[in-house]
Amino acid sequence: MEKSGLKEELDFQPLLFKGNNKKEKALHTLFLLYKGQSRNIFLSFFFFLIKHSPVWVIPVTTANMINIASEPSKHNLSGLWINLLVICIVIIQNIPSQMLHMSYLSKASRHVEAGLRSTLIRKLQHLSISYHGELRSGKLQAKILRDVENIEILSKQIMFTFAAAITNVVVAIAVTAYKNFYIAIFFILVIPVALVFVSVFRKRLQRRNREFRTEIEHMSGQVAETVTMIPVTRAHGLEDLEIKKTDSTLYKLKGKGYKLDLAEALFGSMGWVVFQLFQMFCLVFTAILAYRGEIQVGDIVMYQAYFTSILMSVNQIITVYPQLAKGYESIVSVSEILFSEEQEEYQGKRNLNEIKGTLTFEQVHFHYRDTNKHVLNDFQLEVKSGECIAFVGESGAGKSTVLNMIVGFYKPTSGNISLDGIPFDEINMKEYRKNLAVVPQNTILFSGSIRENITYGLTNISENKLNKVIEMANLNDVIADMPNGLETLVGEHGGRLSGGQRQRIAIARALIRDPKIILLDEATSALDNKSELQVQQALKELIHGRTTFIVAHRLSTIRDADRIVVMKDGRCEEVGTYEELMANEGEFYQLKQMQA
Repeated sequence: MEKSGLKEELDFQPLLFKGNNKKEKALHTLFLLYKGQSRNIFLSFFFFLIKHSPVWVIPVTTANMINIASEPSKHNLSGLWINLLVICIVIIQNIPSQMLHMSYLSKASRHVEAGLRSTLIRKLQHLSISYHGELRSGKLQAKILRDVENIEILSKQIMFTFAAAITNVVVAIAVTAYKNFYIAIFFILVIPVALVFVSVFRKRLQRRNREFRTEIEHMSGQVAETVTMIPVTRAHGLEDLEIKKTDSTLYKLKGKGYKLDLAEALFGSMGWVVFQLFQMFCLVFTAILAYRGEIQVGDIVMYQAYFTSILMSVNQIITVYPQLAKGYESIVSVSEILFSEEQEEYQGKRNLNEIKGTLTFEQVHFHYRDTNKHVLNDFQLEVKSGECIAFVGESGAGKSTVLNMIVGFYKPTSGNISLDGIPFDEINMKEYRKNLAVVPQNTILFSGSIRENITYGLTNISENKLNKVIEMANLNDVIADMPNGLETLVGEHGGRLSGGQRQRIAIARALIRDPKIILLDEATSALDNKSELQVQQALKELIHGRTTFIVAHRLSTIRDADRIVVMKDGRCEEVGTYEELMANEGEFYQLKQMQA
């Protein structure tokens, strides 16, 4: 089985191409797309030559028949039958050769299409979290769906239309040159005219396509955001505002599309007019030669057919150029992801045989790259194995950033983080994260069954273990009330479940992994009192004997934490037990008084 060259190259050597030029990157990507498909492409082109042969043979046999009929004294009827037999064979073979041509062409193009989408998804799984934060989901969907489709159309146009047109021109000129050198020179003069014509419109079409693609990506992001915000929009009666925002985006898209359509229409119509005039000149030129007796009358038809073939081929190139331009822009678009160097923050290779869960932060400073304002300032903390640490503080104090650093999503601007005495820089993050469990405030479920959401990414989970986890997560009553029990589908993002039910499923998902380190990011802040009590009971089972980090706004929920870290302006303002901090009457005491 042939492999997709693009997938293999980009999976194992994602930084192979170091150039900064967009055109070079696009051409490099195009080369990688076809790498590994040379056999299919060669066979497709071979059968194309066979199936397309009538275009080149018919003018010759037609000219022969006309010459035989116009000069009966020099020829006999057997010549007509021979030419007829030849053309019948050439025409009939078109059916099997066309099927073989398309079979190999489709194998190559469909393989490349699937491989490219797969590579994009694989690449996205390895890009840094900060990169994903800057990339709107709608824009990403446009790249994976629309841009890949345009690239697939481009590949077909190159292998089918463009290659066919070039072959037609070469064969027509070669046969004509064999028959009459001066007529071949006349034919050749058409090519530079076509090249000049294309070059005049190329930049305008590229600019229009680039503007339209950018607007499409913006619109996709806007629509995705609008759909996500519908509950909030409806709840606040802001439907008209969202409609107005979307209409504004669509109005801009309409304008860009209108300009692109006009540019393509002008491009196509001017090409047709120019080449129709050339065809008439060719007819007059060959007629004059026949009138003078320099060529036979039947040859006028042959030369006219070949010249028409050249014109149609050049016109095909001109007509298909807008699609080639779209495909080129789409290659540039997906290359932004494929050749992005914003990889995982940590590139360590060391696998840890056993994780105890001791974490140390040493003089950690951090700021996001688009600002110089530090989120963490000289943050220092040492956490023992099995200890439960709670982070509290005002919004923006850096609590969630600390959790993201424990997961390894962000790397300190300066300072060090270590696990069991081993620096994060040396650790294989993928293997390390298999020992983590994260329960966020907004639980993320996918549209599968309850069973699939709990056992997500795991295989060979016994029913006994699953039932034990369900009991520990206080999920028995939830599953009992479901129409299909564990096999009940939860809907998109778990929309058929309540917030408390989703949270308990997330806790069960964490429990079944038997993690060494737990991260709870305000896991109960959005729940009612009854749901919060049920989730808190499940959380006690989850964090028992494991190193745990909790971010909480409700200070009453962290009374049992081993230590509480009060954060302010990215620093540890206070550290101690609940009782110690209350007795100090410091920052934590003030926060508690505000919630009293």
